[in-house]
Amino acid sequence: MTPPPGPYSGKNTLALVARALTVAFGLVYGNMKLKYLKATAKSHKVADAAAPH
Repeated sequence: MTPPPGPYSGKNTLALVARALTVAFGLVYGNMKLKYLKATAKSHKVADAAAPH
């Protein structure tokens, strides 16, 4: 009989849930960061266009 899987084996239910939550958090964080960077780039572009040359 094999021993039950350890917490870091990737087969434990808790490990699978933790991995899924980590991936979901990474996607949400990456999406928010991308939106922020796009907004700041747009505001810089507007400011540069409005500045006298």
